[in-house]
Amino acid sequence: MGVAHEANRAVVRKASVMLFRSETPPPPGNLRVSEPGASDRPTTAMLKAGIDSGATGDKIAVYDPGLSSLGTDDEAAGSAPSHERIALARETEAASAKVRRAARSPSLDAWIVLGFSGFIGAIGIVLSAAIWMGH
Repeated sequence: MGVAHEANRAVVRKASVMLFRSETPPPPGNLRVSEPGASDRPTTAMLKAGIDSGATGDKIAVYDPGLSSLGTDDEAAGSAPSHERIALARETEAASAKVRRAARSPSLDAWIVLGFSGFIGAIGIVLSAAIWMGH
């Protein structure tokens, strides 16, 4: 009985941690990245910054830590991408304004949660009043 009790306590503890965990990633994943400007000689770091800034529409605009920087494998193999090829990748990967809006952070829409909560609360008040008036 003691082992089962401890196992149940561990499950409850894990569930409560999951329930109240923060949706904000730990550093450096919570850092915002600005989109790099235009350049005649772009680098793979600028390409990665474009992706991390949300300019490609692939992900929300936060820093994405990785084990190795973008392009490191190519450089290690002795075939680093040319500036022209990186410029082509930046141009090809750029997302439209519509795609960028769709990929924005969900925290920007926090008012939706508040509005929905208020709506549910209003329904509860109306139902409570109807039940109270019915007696």
